[in-house]
Amino acid sequence: MDLTLILEWIGNGIYAAMAAVAIYGVFTAILIARRITQKRFRSHAGAEEFLDEVRDNLDKQQYEGVADLCDTPAYWAKAVPQLLLVAVANRNRPVAKIRKLMGEHFDREILADLDYRMSWINTVVKTAPMLGLLGTVTGMIAAFGKIAGASKTGADPSALAGDISFALFTTAMGLMIAIPLVMLGAWLQVRVGKLQDEVQQYLGVFLEDLENAVMKAGRR
Repeated sequence: MDLTLILEWIGNGIYAAMAAVAIYGVFTAILIARRITQKRFRSHAGAEEFLDEVRDNLDKQQYEGVADLCDTPAYWAKAVPQLLLVAVANRNRPVAKIRKLMGEHFDREILADLDYRMSWINTVVKTAPMLGLLGTVTGMIAAFGKIAGASKTGADPSALAGDISFALFTTAMGLMIAIPLVMLGAWLQVRVGKLQDEVQQYLGVFLEDLENAVMKAGRR
């Protein structure tokens, strides 16, 4: 089979692969951003309103009420209510043990999922420049092949320019895909960090309320 035809097929495959990689990277980033938004409260006021309702139920020793509140459509996808369900299910254990169980659940069920999806963005960031480099190598092979094949009659400058242009363009495309995704990945990491800070803050408030409710029940 003609080498030129093979290289042309490879070139078309590289374009298709880079398009697929770019689309998947953007899709994954959007999915992660939506997932983080679902896990966080819309505002601090909304979180305070939720914690006030939880506190009212704890004061009345209505632990099932806390569980029912966490299972409502407004809260069931958010991280803090999910962790509160773990606490309610283990309410008879010491507070330190409850804190540990909630931390393990948060790491295993929420952060692990986000980290897994973030790893795919990192894979795209690494793959796109490599595909661009493959296109560069392919274009240069085609260019030098035409130079070698036209040693007697002379190489067509326009044909060589096309191969060299392909070589440089694929490299540029790889960087154009990787650089925005690097910045997007950093932004997502910041949002994950804010989610962690938010969870720690609100769980601290809840555990204090839980401890007070347990102590109050013990004095009755």
